[in-house]
Amino acid sequence: MPHAKTPKSKRLEPRGPLVFDTRTLGPASARSESRTVPAPADLGAGMVRVPVGDSLELEVQLEEVSDGILVTANVVAPLAGECARCLDEFVSVAHVSFQELFADEAGGSGDDEYLLDGYLLDLEPALRDAVVLELPLSPLCAADCPGLCSICGARLADAGPGHGHESDGGVWAVLRDYVPAGTAEAGTAEARRAEEQAGSAGRDRRQDGSSSDGTTGPVGTKER
Repeated sequence: MPHAKTPKSKRLEPRGPLVFDTRTLGPASARSESRTVPAPADLGAGMVRVPVGDSLELEVQLEEVSDGILVTANVVAPLAGECARCLDEFVSVAHVSFQELFADEAGGSGDDEYLLDGYLLDLEPALRDAVVLELPLSPLCAADCPGLCSICGARLADAGPGHGHESDGGVWAVLRDYVPAGTAEAGTAEARRAEEQAGSAGRDRRQDGSSSDGTTGPVGTKER
């Protein structure tokens, strides 16, 4: 990816927290240095960031090579962000390692290189690129964060495993009581015919000598 090029015209502050003096390096020599520095502004991406002014822990090795200074760095950076699942704020720590060459002069590759400013080396552009690339696109407060309830929006980690809602039928619920035109009238007429038929059958059974309890007795006169 394109890097933030250190322009030659920029006047670096030799005492800047991320500026390194390379004059003590001899041919093919190396120097290691540890620093605790405040995080620069706008060091973040999307839903997570390094809070401006918070402490960055640096372990930096500067090595003299033929084309300039080879920098190997390890960074421990505090993070603050918003969980992509439950939207709660959280804090974390990022461990970032990178290695970059700071050239004595431009080599024709345009903005894809870092440059020394005389004997001064400004580590901020390389550090910024490396840290931002390591930040997660969808940060989580915990790897197993269950997120939010899709019905009521409650945070499921707080609601507990028994949290749930009765089904309302979803998008088809509006059709639950729907009756097509004419169906109600047809149903009423059908029920009326069934009642009439049942009444007619009962009358026929009584005329044939059927008793009210469904049994049939002999036809004749009682013997005296």
